[in-house]
Amino acid sequence: MAAASRRSRLPSRVTSRRKRMPFKSPFTLVLVVLTASRCFADDDHEMEEFLKREFSLTKPYQGVGSFGSSHWELMGDAMVTTEQVRLTADMQSRQGAVWSRIPCHLKDWEMQVHFKVHGQGKKNLNGDGLAIWYTKERMQKGPVFGNMDNFTGLGVFVDTYPNEEKHLERIFPFILAMVGNGSISYDHERDGRPTELGGCNAMVRNLKHDTFLFIRYIRRRLTVMIDIDGQHEWRDCLDIPGVRLPRGYYFGATAITGDLSDNHDIVSLKLYQLTVLRSKKEEEEEEEEEITIPSVDNMELLRSGDGEEGMSSIALFFTVLFSMLGCIFLLIIGLVVYSHWSESRRKRFY
Repeated sequence: MAAASRRSRLPSRVTSRRKRMPFKSPFTLVLVVLTASRCFADDDHEMEEFLKREFSLTKPYQGVGSFGSSHWELMGDAMVTTEQVRLTADMQSRQGAVWSRIPCHLKDWEMQVHFKVHGQGKKNLNGDGLAIWYTKERMQKGPVFGNMDNFTGLGVFVDTYPNEEKHLERIFPFILAMVGNGSISYDHERDGRPTELGGCNAMVRNLKHDTFLFIRYIRRRLTVMIDIDGQHEWRDCLDIPGVRLPRGYYFGATAITGDLSDNHDIVSLKLYQLTVLRSKKEEEEEEEEEITIPSVDNMELLRSGDGEEGMSSIALFFTVLFSMLGCIFLLIIGLVVYSHWSESRRKRFY
């Protein structure tokens, strides 16, 4: 891979540290180089990466959608153009998808998504969004951004329309992640808040520059970053440890429109295999614990934290309100008692 493209894909916290500085001696130069190499090795977990073309979708999309001639299959209203795979056009009631035909058995991987969301609708008059999947099921139409509900695996959603009337100061479009085990339903009315692992706002509509989504799964840790500002720098979106995803699932991308619509385009999906150095103990522990059902450690803790966050503003409002009413009530009682005391005191002097 070219050095320039490798540098552009690195998170900004790595690239921003590279500054020129004078070296006063060869010994200093050697010491700094060794220290820097150790730091970069620690940041990347001493890993190497390899582009997996059989799991990547890039131009010129040769044979995509044709039976037996491509690793990718189209579904619904999706279509291939010279510039992108259009999941949905800017029209009402459309669903489209592109799914990998080959299950992925990689232990650690990284997906870079080049996408576009654009249309004629004004702010909050567009919808509904797109999703990137790593799931047991494939090629299933449904209400969750064009995929089935109660899915098994990972979904990363680019949600462009708020369904919840009081969305608790959340700014849309919003990117969030969810892990399903086949029995967890996505809550449309609350924009997925009860089951989300985390997320971030991302103003991705109608931008003239490229927009990217970065999904990394390494050592049972899920990291999502975005590059949407045209600065070629990654911005943190969510970072969750203890995410357990089985191997052998399928990658895909889906989108859906309803009464409101947008063009949802996938320019490229690039999957990289990450080769991470592990200790013998780590390898033995992972081999002993075979993951068969997707799960997240401390998911109940994440949910309770989200619930507390959602209720904090309401609880604070009522706390302040009742505190003020209590203070006013006590003040009135105090004034009444004081007036009675003053009157009785004056009567004693007559």
